[in-house]
Amino acid sequence: MKRFISIFLCLLLVVSVIAGCGQGNAAKEQSQDTGQKSESSAAESKSVTVYTSHPAEIVNSIIKEFQEKTGIKVDLVEAGTGELLKRIQAESGNPLGDVMWGGGAESLDAYKLYFESYKTSVDDKIPASYKDPNNTWTGFTTLPMVIMYNKKLVKESEVPDSWGSLLDPKWKGKIAYADPSASGSSYTILVTILTAYGKDDGKGWDFIRKFVKNLDGKILSGSSGVYKGVADGEYSLGLTLEESAVRYLKSGADVGIVYPKEGTSAVPDGVALIKGAKHPETAKTFIEFVLGKDVQQTMANDFYRRSVRTDIDSPGEIKPLKDIPMVVYDFTWASKYKQEVLTQWKNIVTGK
Repeated sequence: MKRFISIFLCLLLVVSVIAGCGQGNAAKEQSQDTGQKSESSAAESKSVTVYTSHPAEIVNSIIKEFQEKTGIKVDLVEAGTGELLKRIQAESGNPLGDVMWGGGAESLDAYKLYFESYKTSVDDKIPASYKDPNNTWTGFTTLPMVIMYNKKLVKESEVPDSWGSLLDPKWKGKIAYADPSASGSSYTILVTILTAYGKDDGKGWDFIRKFVKNLDGKILSGSSGVYKGVADGEYSLGLTLEESAVRYLKSGADVGIVYPKEGTSAVPDGVALIKGAKHPETAKTFIEFVLGKDVQQTMANDFYRRSVRTDIDSPGEIKPLKDIPMVVYDFTWASKYKQEVLTQWKNIVTGK
């Protein structure tokens, strides 16, 4: 009987040890799982999703530097300004992006309901005309609009000097212009031309009807097709951003630039914090980075873009803004009536 009890106690001890080991392993596994979740959360907080309409050469350079200096991983979504803004609107119930980087400021302003107010640390260095009064967007660079031409296709004596020159029959089907509902820069150009010829008395729209007729059905889906099309000789003329044309010029492309004598505009593109962003802190870090002095100087030196900051000089290779004829661009009007302007544009294009 004593022997039986001894054996029973030994067995009980073994079972207890096994059970204890099982609990220990479970606790270890739970600890490891918790650690993995913590690491995952940490990784999550060190990322940011950026929606951008900037050219690849600008995006790749800035994003690479940002990731190296901050350790924050950037998930990029690249598309035209119009497409991205509509996406932000559609996702407003569950935002998937954190930052909108690019697009004309009037386009951003038209969608400011979907952006969070954020006053940057360099706010005092950016003029009021280059930012929203409520800080829903801040300018990134200042962008005059130009007529770009291919020197091999356009004789020196035929170089257009005005928006009006675009109506000459000899340019029919030879003008590169992007759809303003997809391209922020094209929308700015559209409003600039309307302003130059009369946006309130109907004369501007009379001009646009003639302009559309001279496009001969060739309306590009994105702004990058404009400067590439002119540089490659697919089009004789193109309406585009100053910096895009200048970069091709400086790289040796056989192209030229004209500032229309009726006046152009110099509306900034912008950067904004998306309302309800899942990574607001890394988003703010990104915004501060692109508005920082290093990036702004790089924009001027390497990409011929005019900084929005008062402490950064404009590139020496381009004409000072004071020497460029300008229209009185009504930013508020361009933002407020954007949908109406685009509807009118669509009606003209479709022949309604």
